[in-house]
Amino acid sequence: MSNFRGIWVALVTPFRDGAVDYPALRTLVAHLLEQGVTGLVVCGTTGEAAALSHDEQLEVLDAVLQWVPPQQVIMGLAGNNQRELLACLEDIQRRPVAGVLVPAPYYIRPSQAGLEAFFRTVADAASVPVVLYDIPYRTGVRIERETLRRIVRHPNIHAIKDCAGDLETTLALIADGQVQVLTGEDLQIFTNLCLGGAGAISASAHVRADLYMQLYQQMEEGDVISARRTFHRLLPWMQAAFAEPNPAAVKGALALQGLVANELREPMQACTPTTLERLRGVLAELAD
Repeated sequence: MSNFRGIWVALVTPFRDGAVDYPALRTLVAHLLEQGVTGLVVCGTTGEAAALSHDEQLEVLDAVLQWVPPQQVIMGLAGNNQRELLACLEDIQRRPVAGVLVPAPYYIRPSQAGLEAFFRTVADAASVPVVLYDIPYRTGVRIERETLRRIVRHPNIHAIKDCAGDLETTLALIADGQVQVLTGEDLQIFTNLCLGGAGAISASAHVRADLYMQLYQQMEEGDVISARRTFHRLLPWMQAAFAEPNPAAVKGALALQGLVANELREPMQACTPTTLERLRGVLAELAD
């Protein structure tokens, strides 16, 4: 099984005047690598992949792969047209990546049998590890616990980004040991690690990624008290990071740090001045 343990950052896509801002992307990637993150997830939800064309997504991936070792890069792969999705998978697999992050087909709400067949088809076609992305509040369909447990037995599915909000399912997946369980809910990072999970794919870890890695390392060393202290230090920022639809607040915070422009692609909107002021105060406290 591939090892996805650690803290992966769900990477934003910087924009300037409507286009991908590659100089800012390179600066941001270098900053996160310096902070010691396990790896980066490119063109996921936080990366506004739905607002990028297929060609743009591949261009962003190619840029990141110039600066980051392939084993530290997971590529998002989402869609509800299965033939197009498999063609996209072929394009991605021409590049060296650690894996692909795949949610259920959104909007069409397939049956449990349809979900099982979909993930089996994708995993069969994958020559790189698949990280299943379970996020029913975005896809519109819940993968039932027993369906999910069957799906992840596929040998090409190595990890899950767990955003379903069902503790019993999380516990069952960890206990089964078929896949590494990474939380995608940032407020659950400490809980995930305490329960024996593998870490996180985190949007908020763009800011003070060193502390997120410190939290992970403290848990690896069994120092739960210190890890809890680190988590509570990060908690106000984690809460502020999702004050508006993701990635508005994250980009706002990065803009305050001078790393990216405070720009999203419509219909997403940049965070409000009120949220920016809140972020300014939270970041000042986190820097102390």
